[in-house]
Amino acid sequence: MFERVKEDIQTVHARDPAAKSTLEIFFLYPGLHAIWFHRLASWFWTHNHLFAGRFFSSLNRLLTGIEIHPGAIIGRRMFIDHGMGVVIDETAEIGDDVVIYQGVVLGGTSLEKIKRHPTIGSGVVIGSGAKIIGNITIGNCSKIGAGSVVLKSAPPGSTVVGIPGKIVQEIRKCAIDLEHGKLPDPMAEAIQMILERQNEIEKQIRELGISADMLEMNKIQEKKTQNEEIFAEGHEYNK
Repeated sequence: MFERVKEDIQTVHARDPAAKSTLEIFFLYPGLHAIWFHRLASWFWTHNHLFAGRFFSSLNRLLTGIEIHPGAIIGRRMFIDHGMGVVIDETAEIGDDVVIYQGVVLGGTSLEKIKRHPTIGSGVVIGSGAKIIGNITIGNCSKIGAGSVVLKSAPPGSTVVGIPGKIVQEIRKCAIDLEHGKLPDPMAEAIQMILERQNEIEKQIRELGISADMLEMNKIQEKKTQNEEIFAEGHEYNK
């Protein structure tokens, strides 16, 4: 148990540049306390003490602002930054080395007593306010952008943004990555491509216009030359 507590504190040191000391982390980090409460609640839940499991889960929410159902499965070294408003429901499964920011919801869409909540792979970063809904899988090393609503599974290494969430990148290496707000903007990229194409078409039109003007001038010049030749021939004949 003490080794896990030590590992949890080291995880906070590695992932939060604001952490000043071990004492501060131990006493003042609600995300860490929420994980510890969850382990206690989960122990009761898995040993069929369901009321006790829910009791400590509710106490966890009261003290930390983070709601984790005692039936949820959470891996090692998960880091919940700030954490207020985080909700992790009953059949959610989370791998190792996951980073979750405040306001994240791992929710469900079914009333049936089946696997109805997300499965989050290892090394995933979930940005502030993101909602991941339903029995879907987010592959290892993926990143979910802040404020996204994810309704479909994402393969490993994906970057998902938007409402509903769309995959905008498919290659991401597992790393300690706190840049959950630094994400591609597919709408801006699409608009930029349209503007570039528009500029290219306008350039082609201008070039075609110049070519047409030059062609018309050449025709006029040829006609003038022909007229001069005819006039010269007529002058010679009159002589």
